[in-house]
Amino acid sequence: MSLPAPSPDALAASQALQQQIAADVARHDGELSFARFMETALYAPRLGYYTGGAAKLGKDGDFTTAPEMSPLFGAALARVAADIIAQSAPNLLEFGAGTGKLARDVLTELAAMGVTVERYAIVELSGELRARQQEALRDFPQVVWLDGFPESFDGVVLGNEVLDAMPVHLVVKTADGWREQCVTVAEGRFDYVAADLTPALLEQVARQIPEHDSLPEGYLTELHGTACGFMGSLGALLGKGRGAAILLDYGFPAHEFYHPDRSAGTLMCHYRHHAHPDPFFLPGLQDITAHVDFTAMALAAQDAGSDVLAYMSQASFLLGAGIGDLLLRTDPADTKAYLPQSNAVHKLLSPAEMGELFKVLVVGKGVELAPALMASDRAYRL
Repeated sequence: MSLPAPSPDALAASQALQQQIAADVARHDGELSFARFMETALYAPRLGYYTGGAAKLGKDGDFTTAPEMSPLFGAALARVAADIIAQSAPNLLEFGAGTGKLARDVLTELAAMGVTVERYAIVELSGELRARQQEALRDFPQVVWLDGFPESFDGVVLGNEVLDAMPVHLVVKTADGWREQCVTVAEGRFDYVAADLTPALLEQVARQIPEHDSLPEGYLTELHGTACGFMGSLGALLGKGRGAAILLDYGFPAHEFYHPDRSAGTLMCHYRHHAHPDPFFLPGLQDITAHVDFTAMALAAQDAGSDVLAYMSQASFLLGAGIGDLLLRTDPADTKAYLPQSNAVHKLLSPAEMGELFKVLVVGKGVELAPALMASDRAYRL
């Protein structure tokens, strides 16, 4: 791979994290679950990708998310949120709020609609991103930051590209059945080693992977235990009140996620706007993600007490939320103002860009979505 070289300070931080992970491997008899490796690489105090001080988003970071592309993304979400708030309570809760731009755009649009928001809570693990959020949202006194789930909640939960950053276990089909792909240290480098599955992982294979017995030898894929746990907690939280969670991310329903042709899994890394498949490259300096199994997410929320309200492509969701009308607030004759917005909306909607790969899962209790959204519901595909 030909990737940009890190600064000396960044390289030193990555090397310190590598030593920390290697020591953890040694403590686990030379076999560390990939989920533990991924969790440490992303969230280790002061050294992990999300807990260190480097910029994550935008031109100086490693990737760009939908809210960074256009304020119309947040404005469209606000329209859906307003409908849910009218049926529940004037509260929002966002997980992983990035630079704070989505929160700002949602709050700005809700205010323009005359919708009062009493509290906008953000759960953010990254100190660097929390600082950016606090600066971006300093004019919104209703915004507060939390370290975890509240005890109770009524209103709207937002999660844009949150599930894909949660640690996954890797499993591989062998001649002797399914085995876990663990991390070891060989000749001073991280490498993979196969290990027996724990009973919990065996249960996940049986529950999460359709036709798991018939998949070919050598088939490698991910199990989303952490994300399922998160969705279970979220489902239980919403199941005790009134409201809905809107989760946007890239992924597939189970029958597509575990298709026989997807034999190398979906694990992907992002480093300075370069995408590549090596999770062992400069730990702590790159994002590590996996596509989302939306069937597993829906089941986890449902089992915990929430209803699956809708599932659809991002394009269908944004169109149903009225992003086309929002775009026309800018006069098409004013090409200097209109074309950048139009190009951004095209990226959000195009099947060749984010429109089809990104999906939207809505779970909740005691509320209904507008007919314009439900017209595109594909929950039956889960």
